[in-house]
Amino acid sequence: MVETKIDPYKHKERFLRWKEQSAEGIKGLSPQNGLILKSYLSDMENGLNVASLMKKGPRSYTRLYTLKIRIAFLMKMFEQRLNLDDLTKVDEQQLHNLFTELRTGVIKKHDGNLYQSAKDYARDFKAFWHWHQKVNKKKGIGIEDITMDLDTTGEKPKWVYLTENQVKLLADRAKYEYKVLIWFLFDTGIRAPTELMNIRVADLQNDCKELNIRQEISKTFGRRIKLMLCSGLIKDYIREKGLQAQDYLFKICPPVTNRYLKRLAKRILGDGESLARENYSQLTMYDFRHCASCYWLPRYKSESALKYRFGWKKSDKIHYYSELLGMKDTINEDDMLIDVTKGEMEKRLERSEKEKEIMQEQMNVMQIQFVEVGKLLEQIKAQGVIL
Repeated sequence: MVETKIDPYKHKERFLRWKEQSAEGIKGLSPQNGLILKSYLSDMENGLNVASLMKKGPRSYTRLYTLKIRIAFLMKMFEQRLNLDDLTKVDEQQLHNLFTELRTGVIKKHDGNLYQSAKDYARDFKAFWHWHQKVNKKKGIGIEDITMDLDTTGEKPKWVYLTENQVKLLADRAKYEYKVLIWFLFDTGIRAPTELMNIRVADLQNDCKELNIRQEISKTFGRRIKLMLCSGLIKDYIREKGLQAQDYLFKICPPVTNRYLKRLAKRILGDGESLARENYSQLTMYDFRHCASCYWLPRYKSESALKYRFGWKKSDKIHYYSELLGMKDTINEDDMLIDVTKGEMEKRLERSEKEKEIMQEQMNVMQIQFVEVGKLLEQIKAQGVIL
């Protein structure tokens, strides 16, 4: 039997419901844009006409739902502002103007705030346009890439940085279930809630000292990691809750859990700004993945081992998640022995070893001489000669 993966945000359910509801047209979009959007998402759902440099295969429902929202948003923007009812007819100048307005706040959200994710909309438009190019290339039609100069950079989102002592302080003041959850998140650095909510008791092995994050629940790859901080706590928690092998370890509602963490952090740590620029009162489960990366970075001896623990394929994720917060300068006097100094010391050591060998040879010769003298004395005594 194929195991069903828990979808915390119900992206699959939402996307499939949207497909069904949009069969006769998409509310808020022109008929032409509606057809384009459905064609694009259908290809992405089936892994067709994917850009040559992109990962092959069908897109996840999380990705499909995100694309649906963002591409539909851009279509509406061009329809409302430029009366452009076909997104594939946009030109480079119009495209850049719109994204400049998104970045500078000319176009705001309904609540009056700025769009912090303009770079993500830009990346998704690039993906859409490259799909459009590929579809037409198969028809023998060349389409210019108007996204080559589109800015897809932007500031990294703020997050809540916690030291080990602050994590301990929060855990000690939290309800029992949340105390266990906090230490589990901090120890494992697991993706929450997506990987977290799919962990079963059976995934804990070697007397709860190791955790198996299965391939089918991971965003990147499966991995088996050691629990160094929460093993005993998890073992007691399983016994306390009477959990069985196939039970999920944490049956939580993400919004409820995050609200609790926000209240707890504000009550214990106040509403000041953490070193990662976000206020403590905005603490979420996912912040613990960032904090865990800061904790484990100086403790792992190899970059590849750290990437394995967190399920990262690229090294740049290490800096993205940790921002090198909490790092210390670990250089010592031994590290100051530069090559010249080391070379001189090696020469001295070599001379010392040679001198030691010469002295040992001299001692061996003297020992042989003593033996010979002893034999001679024995012979003289045997002859009755008085010395």
